[in-house]
Amino acid sequence: MWFKNLVVYRLPPDCVLDAADLGQKLSRTPLQPCGGFDMESRGWIAPRGNDAFIRSVNRQWLLTLGIDQKLLPAAVIRQVTQERADKIAELQPYPVGRKQMRDLKQQVITELMPKAFTRRQTVSAWIDPVNRWLVVDAAGENKAEALVEMLRKSLDNLPLKRLETQHSPGAAMTSWLASGNAPGGFTIDQDLELRSTDENKAMVRYVRHDLHGREIQQHIAAGKRATRLGMTWGSRISFMLTEQLQIKRIVFLDILKNEAESQSASSDGDADEQFDVNFALMSGELAHLLADLTAALGAEAADTNPAGMKNAPASAMAAR
Repeated sequence: MWFKNLVVYRLPPDCVLDAADLGQKLSRTPLQPCGGFDMESRGWIAPRGNDAFIRSVNRQWLLTLGIDQKLLPAAVIRQVTQERADKIAELQPYPVGRKQMRDLKQQVITELMPKAFTRRQTVSAWIDPVNRWLVVDAAGENKAEALVEMLRKSLDNLPLKRLETQHSPGAAMTSWLASGNAPGGFTIDQDLELRSTDENKAMVRYVRHDLHGREIQQHIAAGKRATRLGMTWGSRISFMLTEQLQIKRIVFLDILKNEAESQSASSDGDADEQFDVNFALMSGELAHLLADLTAALGAEAADTNPAGMKNAPASAMAAR
């Protein structure tokens, strides 16, 4: 149970959520199989192979959206449509026109949909009601928004906002590179993307490269700014920070994995216990990481954190 990419949202200070109530509301919209003529179906599934739609560990909650999509390749549609158009052309005294081709294509799609294979994708989210985080494990905005949209529907609207900070990530990352110093608790790694701010949008990318040399300083002096930067937090978590304030390519380092193994040593190999240990440790560490990263970016923008942040939860697991 280790998230790989984070899209971070904030719950409002006056938002009161209850795990049991949330699970009951999610259970009203479970994932259903795609109907014969449906290309996609969305709904909630149990995060851990049982009937519970919320996995609650140490006052931290995990939920999972299931997305079933029918696979109907465009190339197959074109091929079948063209085959039928060729046969029709042999029987009628005039060429197959555009409208006729459109009608044929729609007929082919309608006939093939019930026979299409279905692919299931899952998107998980972690809710920290103590510190008001809602974090979606998604590499792109679309999947994160799909989960948030479904959550709003299930809860009859939920006032969520993307995390916003006083300093833009792009400006902050550029400043850290220019000074050669990362904020407290963080170190700069060896992956970087720089992009110019002019209309040419010239870009240079470094992978496993020393970022403290004169070359980087010259790019910054020429007007390029950081759009992605590899960093490590507390020698425990490595990640890529983007200018959109996404946290990508998360790697939980060996020191953290060893702690998880140590905490689960008494579980006698029980898979559910191991899952809970991993989730508790992950959520605790990420809560601290998000708090430190927000502080490094000048704290939250005033309209997203009017009441201030609470302390991050301890990572030790409590009984559910």
